[in-house]
Amino acid sequence: MPLKITTLAERPEFGPVLWNMESTWPVFMFQDPIADLFYPFADTAYPEYVLVADDDTQPGRLVARACMIPYRAGGAELPDDGWDGVVRRGWLTRERGTRPDAVSALEITVRPDLQGKGLSSVMLAAMRERAARHGFSELVAPVRPNMKHLEPHTPMSEYAFRTREDGLPYDAWLRVHVRAGGKIVKVAPRSMVVAGTPAEWRTWSDLPFDRTGAVEVPGALSPVHCSVEHDHAVYVEPNVWVSHALH
Repeated sequence: MPLKITTLAERPEFGPVLWNMESTWPVFMFQDPIADLFYPFADTAYPEYVLVADDDTQPGRLVARACMIPYRAGGAELPDDGWDGVVRRGWLTRERGTRPDAVSALEITVRPDLQGKGLSSVMLAAMRERAARHGFSELVAPVRPNMKHLEPHTPMSEYAFRTREDGLPYDAWLRVHVRAGGKIVKVAPRSMVVAGTPAEWRTWSDLPFDRTGAVEVPGALSPVHCSVEHDHAVYVEPNVWVSHALH
C-alpha cells in the first residue's frame, strides 16, 4: 500500500481527528496520567514529531500515526521508567526551554482493518528518517512487545531476549525493530504505571476485581496487583528499550 507519510506540522488538518482513529489498544492503556503531558499538546507542541499517514484510496482518512518526543538525556543511560520517563523528561525539557539531545518513539498505531500488511515497519522506517532529519544520531524506543500479553507471568527479562532458531527475537514487534536495525538494550521494568480503584478497573476490564492478589487482564503484559483492603489496583508495565542508530 503506497502511503503518504508527512508530519502533523505539514498536515495540521489531521490534528482534530488524530486520536479518533480506530485502534486495538486496551482501554486501561488510556488511563496513564503521564500521557496527558504529551497527547493533549501534540498538535501544538510536537507537530514535527508526529507522523500521519493516508493513502490514495481514501485521502484524508488516517491509515496510521507515529509519535516521538524529544528530551534531554544529558548522557544518562536509558531510564527504568521507560515510556513514562521519556514523556516526563520531554515535558520538562520543553518547559525549561533546554535543548533536547535525545528522541524517543512513543507509539506506532495502525488502523485495525489494515494491520498485518507490514505498515508498522513502514512507519518505523519513517520515524527513523524523521529523527535523523532532526539531527539526532539515535532513536530510542520503549517497545511494548505485541505477544507478551499471552504470557503475563513470564518475566520481561526472560521474554525480551528470547530468540528463534534464526537468532531473531521471538516477539514479532521486537523482530520488526531488530530487522530495521534496532538493538535490544535492556528492560524498562516500570515503563508505564496505571493505578486505579478496583471499581475503576472493573470499568476498564470488565473483570470483577473483587479479591486481593494478582489479576490477569486481557492485553496486559503483566498481572495487575489488586488490594481490596486498600481499595486500589496497580498495573506496572515493563517495556523493552531498543536503540536505533541513525546514519
